[in-house]
Amino acid sequence: MDKSKRSFLKSKRSFRRRLPPIQSGDRIDYRNMSLISRFISEQGKILSRRVNKLTLKQQRLITISIKQARILSLLPFLNNEKQFERTDESTARTTGLRTRNKK
Repeated sequence: MDKSKRSFLKSKRSFRRRLPPIQSGDRIDYRNMSLISRFISEQGKILSRRVNKLTLKQQRLITISIKQARILSLLPFLNNEKQFERTDESTARTTGLRTRNKK
């Protein structure tokens, strides 16, 4: 085969098929915390469907179950530990201002 003819042929790349993140036996439920926690970022946000590599139906079910778990206080709405440290400093500042205003 000539080099000129080879350039027109598409290269056959072998790709590894990725395993789906949710197996067929896994139940998408608000009580299944080990499954739900895989689809939440460190800040507590729900990860997008492209990042999760889920189907549309699976993403909807995951989103609903995460929201149910948040309402039942199984999951926090926000997971920002650094802000709690900042609020401690800010509350000290505001209490200092309050005592000044009272005098």
